Amino acid sequence: MLLMFELLQQTAVLIVVAYLFSKSPAMDYLSGGKLQKRQLLFLYVVFSLFSILGTYEGLPIQGAIANTRAIGAVLAGLIGGPILGLSVGLTAGLHRFSLGGFTAFSCGISTTVEGLVGGLVYLYLNRRKQPEQVFHPLIAFATTLVAEMLQMTIILIMARPFTDAVALVKVIALPMICANSVGAALFMSMVRDQRRVRDKVGALFSSKAFTVADRTLGILSRGFSSETAREMAEIIREETAVGAVAITDRSEILAFSGIGADHHHAGNSVVSKWSKQALFENRVVFADGFNENFKCPLVDNCPIGSVLVVPLQVDQEVVGTISLYEPKTKLFLNINRSFGEGLATLYSHQLLRSRFEEQKSLLVQSELKLIQAQVNPHFLFNALNTIMAVVRKDAGQARELLLQLSTFFRTNLKRSQDIVTLEEELAHIGSYLEIEKARFGERLFVYQQIDPVLLNLQIPVFTLQPLIENAIKHGVAHLLDHGKVWVRAYCETGFVIIEVEDNAGNYRPPIEPQGLGMRLVDRRIKNIYGQEFGLTVACVPHEKTLVQIKFPLDKEILDDSGANH
Repeated sequence: MLLMFELLQQTAVLIVVAYLFSKSPAMDYLSGGKLQKRQLLFLYVVFSLFSILGTYEGLPIQGAIANTRAIGAVLAGLIGGPILGLSVGLTAGLHRFSLGGFTAFSCGISTTVEGLVGGLVYLYLNRRKQPEQVFHPLIAFATTLVAEMLQMTIILIMARPFTDAVALVKVIALPMICANSVGAALFMSMVRDQRRVRDKVGALFSSKAFTVADRTLGILSRGFSSETAREMAEIIREETAVGAVAITDRSEILAFSGIGADHHHAGNSVVSKWSKQALFENRVVFADGFNENFKCPLVDNCPIGSVLVVPLQVDQEVVGTISLYEPKTKLFLNINRSFGEGLATLYSHQLLRSRFEEQKSLLVQSELKLIQAQVNPHFLFNALNTIMAVVRKDAGQARELLLQLSTFFRTNLKRSQDIVTLEEELAHIGSYLEIEKARFGERLFVYQQIDPVLLNLQIPVFTLQPLIENAIKHGVAHLLDHGKVWVRAYCETGFVIIEVEDNAGNYRPPIEPQGLGMRLVDRRIKNIYGQEFGLTVACVPHEKTLVQIKFPLDKEILDDSGANH
């Protein structure tokens, strides 16, 4: 009984060491996932030291050592698998063998086996898809109990003389089995509790991050300004409960919320050395209030005691900062420090996205202007020539054509949006076709075969006009006989197909800078809907040219159509 009490005392020493280990950054290695080589090496060293310390703390008994060596070997196998368990068990076993005694060899073998037992339990639980169970205290207790029973059996089998081995086992079996099993269970209990605390903190951090992101990203999409910064600062302070939040650009404070707001004002220049360091050195700056105090450059009695300043970046360029402040009477929590750094990264990505969307919008506008510039000159010239010819014969028709021409150009000038409905696009080309029909007379026939369900289909603006123009200008205009153009829109196997076909068959692959309109149509569709969509051209020389555009089918169009019917 005395021996068991003394072994439990030794176990308590190891548990204290284990407690310190559970509070250290090394706990990050005990995540339950697959360990990297560096992590395995670190755990090998730690658990080998546990086992060797257990041997040195042991008690001499009848020419042997009663000890708590098994805890390190079994736990190494449980946490890291058979290789780590065997490695720690072999190391601790060789160390025990070097100390001598009639059980030296059998204890060296048994310690190696104990590490293997822990590893086999690890494999069993992982194959049953229960890897988290390795951290259950009862599993550690049961595994160590079995391992220690195996150790006693090995001592009886291998140690000589046999009578001495039997006498030794009678004395040490129960104390060592109990002390090692309880010690392993206590170690795992501490590890599991520490992991639960970290999980709870991580969940709290993630929940807070998602909440702030959800409330602020929509604000930031409106741009980086004093107004949006003020809204964001209020939300960040509300969610983090820090003393104050400031958001700056490169030269001045855009928003300040919290303690010290009586002298830290929006519109003030950035004057604190911490903000300047973050801006000009592009790094996180932290004054924790202990090693370095925040000293307000404006007033002496400022209540702020610590600050975290994180730079906001766009394309590696610092455009501003987010600063979190705490009062002199409060610690700056690590979770708020990590949160502030993560928040700045999130906002930097959002600012980059906003800049990308702005540039994309400018590109779309440039492309639309390019298409308009390509259409207007030669079409206007041809339209005016046609109206001049018609006015001599039919003034009424001439007035109608002038109205169509006015409508066409008015619509062109007003088309600033990127997306329109198919119905709007058809109406736009209607004015164009009326003028072209007057120009070609009975030589031009246009047929429209449009599924009414698709009239509300959203398509990029100026999708059809360049295709119709090509069909007439490079197709039927060169025919002496009747020229025909078909415009179709229909559904096919989950897609929408829009076709423009002519009966000339004069299509040739364009050479720069020809064919710009069709290339822009194809590129814009691919950018919006994906590379599997867009424009294809098939030509049978002197018979037909078929331009086909493939769009994704919007199920809402079909649903709305069914409801209307």
